[in-house]
Amino acid sequence: MDLRALLLGVSFAFMWSSAFTSARIILVDAPPIAALSLRFLVSGLLGVLIARALGQSWRLDRRQWRATLVFGICQNALYLGLFFYAMQTIEASLASIIAAAMPLFVGLAGWIFLGDRLSGMAIVGLVLGLCGTALILGSRLTGGADLTGIAACILGTLALTIATLSVGRASTGGNVLMVVGMQMLVGSAILAIVAILFEPWHVVWSAQLVLAFLYTTLISGLLATWVWFTLVNRIGAVRAATFHFLNPFFGVAIATLVLGEKIGLLDITGVCITMIGILAVQLSKQAGAPGMPEKT
Repeated sequence: MDLRALLLGVSFAFMWSSAFTSARIILVDAPPIAALSLRFLVSGLLGVLIARALGQSWRLDRRQWRATLVFGICQNALYLGLFFYAMQTIEASLASIIAAAMPLFVGLAGWIFLGDRLSGMAIVGLVLGLCGTALILGSRLTGGADLTGIAACILGTLALTIATLSVGRASTGGNVLMVVGMQMLVGSAILAIVAILFEPWHVVWSAQLVLAFLYTTLISGLLATWVWFTLVNRIGAVRAATFHFLNPFFGVAIATLVLGEKIGLLDITGVCITMIGILAVQLSKQAGAPGMPEKT
């Protein structure tokens, strides 16, 4: 793995993890579902416009449309919708840790539902990762964390797992950025309906709110997506996914530094165990994948 790929991977993990902190800032002054719907509207329109400028077509085939709808519903509407709702009552660090367990959910779901074979390293990684996450959840629950918020995050992570298992279909046949923009618009439309029907509109405008919204939309949204696909194109999806093991560390560190959220010894221990588990799962996939020359 070359230096550029390493920088891309670390940058992606940082931007992905920082989204929970910027979202927490937004939720102080804006309704969660409406804010998320607006974020996807802006990101989706920009993505489609950039894709058109690059010559990509919005005439997707039937399989791409079906997969794009599933991805837009599961990742954008359900996963992020549930997380934005939950972060009204739970801390950004806890939300980021639960979301970071997604590779573990994917590995477990692939084994149970798709018949994927797990190596010894993968099994050890799954056990460690799930134990580390459980340790953190137990610590936070005894500390008074909101159970409803935690349950919403777990359901959101399950939805993200479904989206991740379908991402290969959604990105096949070219038009990658167009597919990304379209699935963001799908999520925006669904969330807009939910916001109109069930959410009161109340916004306290401030420079902090605007900056957090712009960061979430442009950096954690569009730029992180572009970096991810650039990384995948450079070293392959299996190797790129290895960088997910950094998400628990970055998620907790950013929330602690920016929001002043407290972190205890059990949290630190759980984060370290979870990181080792995620890394083991991803490395086992890399070891079992066919060889692929790195691009220079």
